[in-house]
Amino acid sequence: MRKKPKPLISKEKLAASAPGLRARKRQQTRERLTRAAMALFLERGFEATTLDDIAAAADISRRSFFHYFESKEDVVFAWQEESTAALIAAVAARPASESMLSAAENAISAMVRQLEPGEAIAMAQLKCDNPALQARDQVKYEKLERALAEALGKRAGHKTEKLGARLVAMIATGAMRIGGEVWTAEGAREKPEALVKRTFAAIRAIFD
Repeated sequence: MRKKPKPLISKEKLAASAPGLRARKRQQTRERLTRAAMALFLERGFEATTLDDIAAAADISRRSFFHYFESKEDVVFAWQEESTAALIAAVAARPASESMLSAAENAISAMVRQLEPGEAIAMAQLKCDNPALQARDQVKYEKLERALAEALGKRAGHKTEKLGARLVAMIATGAMRIGGEVWTAEGAREKPEALVKRTFAAIRAIFD
């Protein structure tokens, strides 16, 4: 009687890899859903885009949408979470010789260089036209400030710098919010990194 060939992957290894595979597939679907939703929002507007539209564009059912997001608003801010993560990583990568304010400025400059101006303007208009998104935008900045303060504090490595990290995070977050408003109001004529430089120069001038 012929012996059955041994499986290439043991049951134990297959069981161990399954959660990781499911997590990756879930993340891929979430990213596909986010991209599809944002494309529709920018093309049609937030209010004109339905959940059915988003589900169809992402090739999932309406019911499956709620496995990933609770609302359309959640999709918008999930998209923006990527920028927050990029900013925090950029702060951590700044040289230890930089002051916290310079580290924040340079990290923000690195992040905004990745922006696509047309998409950023459309996103700003999207939020401007929708009160619910405006309210969530404020929450986003509060979360960003906390995350930035933590990143700056870890980078400094001294307990005595905790207050300074919080203050710099508050200033940097405010600079991003106001800078974004100015940039949008001026029709995005200026390069984002140039506006960051101008904004932080204005901040430093206040304390001279």
